[in-house]
Amino acid sequence: MSTDTAAKRLSVGDTAPAFTLNDAKGNAVSLQDFSGKKTIVYFYPAASTPGCTKQACDFRDSLESLKSLGYAVIGISPDAPAKLEKFTSKEELNFPLLSDEDHQVAEAYGAWGEKKNYGKVYEGLIRSTIVVDEDGKVQLAQYNVRATGHVAKLRRDLGIDPK
Repeated sequence: MSTDTAAKRLSVGDTAPAFTLNDAKGNAVSLQDFSGKKTIVYFYPAASTPGCTKQACDFRDSLESLKSLGYAVIGISPDAPAKLEKFTSKEELNFPLLSDEDHQVAEAYGAWGEKKNYGKVYEGLIRSTIVVDEDGKVQLAQYNVRATGHVAKLRRDLGIDPK
C-alpha cells in the first residue's frame, strides 16, 4: 500500500495528464476532446451512493450556468460503464461519467491513495476535483472535498460567485 499519495497530487500550473476512458455507453472520451475549454474533472468513489449522488446532482443542476461561463464537467469513478449508465439515467445526468476501473487516471491525478474510514486504512478513490484550463494546465486542484456543497465552494474558489 502506497503511503506517498501527497507527492503525486497535482498543483496549479501542472500539465493535466492526458486520458481516454469509456463513458456510460462505452464510447471513448478523452481530455483532448475538451481542448480549448475549461474542464472540471471530478473524481468520486461510487455511483448511486448518497454522497456521490448529491455531488453529481449538484453538478447536473449547475451545468447550464457553468457551461455559460465556458466550463465543461466530467465525472470519473472506478465504476463499470453499465453502473454509470444506470446512474446517469436514474439521476438524469447531463454530463459524461467515465469509467476508470483500473484507477490509472485517478492515480495520475493524485485521486487514488490511502484512506481511513472507521479506523480502517485502505487504498481507494479520494474525492477530488481538478479544473483544467483551456491550455491543458491545472487551474485548481482540490483533494478530500466534501460531496455536499462542493459545487458552491468550487464556484467561489474559481471566482464565479462572491465569497
